[in-house]
Amino acid sequence: MPVSDIYPRTFDEDVPLDQHTNACPECDGRITADSSERACEDCGLIIGEQRLNRGPDWSSYDEDTRRRSGAPLTAARHDRGLSTTIGYGTDGSGNGLSTRKRRQLHRLRREHSRGRYETKADRNLMHGFTEIRRITGALGLGDSIRDQACSLFRTAQSKRLLHGRSIEGVAAACVYAVVRCNGLPRTIDEVAAVARVEQDRVQSSYKSLNVELKLPTRPMNPSEFVPRLASELDVPDALQQRAIALSRSAEAAGVTNGVQPSGFAAACLYVAGKRSKWLTQREVAEAANTSTVTVRNHSEQLGALAE
Repeated sequence: MPVSDIYPRTFDEDVPLDQHTNACPECDGRITADSSERACEDCGLIIGEQRLNRGPDWSSYDEDTRRRSGAPLTAARHDRGLSTTIGYGTDGSGNGLSTRKRRQLHRLRREHSRGRYETKADRNLMHGFTEIRRITGALGLGDSIRDQACSLFRTAQSKRLLHGRSIEGVAAACVYAVVRCNGLPRTIDEVAAVARVEQDRVQSSYKSLNVELKLPTRPMNPSEFVPRLASELDVPDALQQRAIALSRSAEAAGVTNGVQPSGFAAACLYVAGKRSKWLTQREVAEAANTSTVTVRNHSEQLGALAE
């Protein structure tokens, strides 16, 4: 028996085996399939084309095969990172441009910057996100903290919390709020030191964000500040562990309620290294951005607790 009688047409995994579904809906003709499409042999109707592959067109181990991919979406841009960037002095191959072409690109950049923001809200987002990126970069915070702060700033704008407040103050407050929500050992003094507004504006904006948006912030413990201060003062690991144990004992006893956490952490480091005279009150006070009187008072409380 000839093979053509057994297999009247070539097999393709995209062709359904049901004869009713494999008939042309227009003329009931036979549908054939190739590697890209399914079409009727009689009337030429295209039934289906090749399905789109929405996955990446590169391998994770080959960086040179990335051809059509652009930058990933990011929350740190007002347009999610989908804006166009126009170059300056060279083309895509790295060749220099003529004077006429440079003037043309200059005009294109000017018109692009004018039409980049559809509304004033987009311009405010851009300004706030730029300030957030600057503050997180100055504080050495990660990209996840930056993206969370930008998302919080966008939420604050949608809730109309920017009215009557400076964009710089709300941006700094968003950074501090995200730091508090993630439990990072940063104080509002450190955030305000790199911000472009006064500390009272940052604190006022943070209070509004905390109340209106009901942020999941929690009290900061002195034990969270001990490792960072110990790293700045370059103290031994054994001294750092003693300071952490002191701070946790004080937290369990309720001594740290209502105190400045960085100042109490500095006092724990001072008491831990007091026997070996490793640190002075002035050194730990400067590292914690507090006064020697604060360190001395907390040291006396720690001494009474140890007794």
